[in-house]
Amino acid sequence: MTHIAFFAHDAGDAAVRRRVAGFEAVGAHVTGFMMRRGEDEVRDWQNVDLGQTFDAAYWQRLQAIRGGVGLALQHENILRQADLFFARNLDMLICTMTVRRRLGLKTPVVYECLDVHHLLTRSDVVGVLMRKLERSLLKNTSALVYSSPAFEREFFQKSHAGLYTPYLLENRLMPAPDLPPRGEGTAPEPDKLRIGWFGVLRCARSLDLLQSVAQAFPEHVQVVTHGLPAETQVPDFHTRVAQTPNLSYGGSYKAPQDLARLYAQVDVVWAGDFYQAGFNSKWLLPNRLYEGGYFSVPAFAPVESETGRWVAQHQAGFTIAEPLESSLPALVEELLENPHQIAARAAQLRGLPDNIFVQPQDEMQKLIDLALSNTSKAAA
Repeated sequence: MTHIAFFAHDAGDAAVRRRVAGFEAVGAHVTGFMMRRGEDEVRDWQNVDLGQTFDAAYWQRLQAIRGGVGLALQHENILRQADLFFARNLDMLICTMTVRRRLGLKTPVVYECLDVHHLLTRSDVVGVLMRKLERSLLKNTSALVYSSPAFEREFFQKSHAGLYTPYLLENRLMPAPDLPPRGEGTAPEPDKLRIGWFGVLRCARSLDLLQSVAQAFPEHVQVVTHGLPAETQVPDFHTRVAQTPNLSYGGSYKAPQDLARLYAQVDVVWAGDFYQAGFNSKWLLPNRLYEGGYFSVPAFAPVESETGRWVAQHQAGFTIAEPLESSLPALVEELLENPHQIAARAAQLRGLPDNIFVQPQDEMQKLIDLALSNTSKAAA
C-alpha cells in the first residue's frame, strides 16, 4: 500500500476531500498535513493540523508556513514512512520541500497547481521573485499536476520549460458509489430561463452580469446561486441578492450528494470567471463544466477562454463574446424565443461518454506510478 503525506492549504476544501478520496479509492493510505480556514474538525482521514490561515491573506499564509513546518516535523516517524509527498498549491509546496530538506529525505514530491496565482503572473519584481521561487522548487518535483491544458501551455511552458513532468488531472467528478446517475436535463418552461451559478462565488463581474440579466428580464429569468460567496471579492453579495427578487441564494451544498438536486433547478449553468482576468480566469476549466455536463445542463462561457474552447469542442453549451454586458442579454433573449436550442445542447451532452465528465478509475494510480518511477527528481 502506497502511503501518501498530503500537504494541503485547507483541510475543509471540497476539492481536497475529493483528492483524498481519489487516492484512497486506488488503495493508497493518506495522512494529511493540512492547514485550515476555519475551526479544527475531525476529518475522514488521519490528519495533522498545521494551523489556521485566512482567505486572500497571502502574506499571512506565507508566514504560517514556518509554523506548519514545525508542526509537521513533530510527526517525523510518519513522514519518514511516507512513499510520496503530495503538495497542493505553492505555499504548501514550500512547506513540503522545507520539511523534506530538514529531514534529509529523498521522498518523491508531486506539486498540484490548483490555480496560477496572480502574484506569479505579475511583470514587476514581485512576479519575477515568485516565479524564481516556484522554479527552484519545481525542478525537484517528480510530477506537476494541473487541471487545465492552458495552465501548462500558457504559463508553465513559458516560465519553467523543461523543469517538470506534466500530468493533466481535470476537475472531473470522482467515481464513487454515491455519485448520482447521469441527468437527462430539464425542458425549459415556455418563456422562462433558469441560470445557475454554483461553487465558490468569487467573481464580482459574474455577479454584475447575472444580476443585470435578472433585472433586464424580471418576469422571464431566474438566477439561482449555491455555494460559498467569497466575502473579500464580493462583499455585497447578500445585499444584491436581497435587492433582486429573481436572484436567489440557496446556501452551501455537498458534492456529489446534492448535485442532482442543484442541476435539476436550472436550464443552463454560468461557467464564466473573471476573478483573475486575462490570466488564471482565462485558463481554468471549472468544476461546473463537468458537473453540468454530467447532468445534461449546458453552460454559458466566454468565447475567449479555455472554458469557451472546451464548450465549443464538446458542443456543451453557448459561447459569448465581449462585450458580455450586451452579448449575454442578447443570448438570453434568443434562448427565451427559441428554447429548443437548450434541448439540443442537453441532448448532445447526454450522448457524450461518461469519461468526459467523470475521472477514470485508474487515473490516480497512473499519477502515483509516474511520481514513484521518476526517481531522478526524488533524489534531487
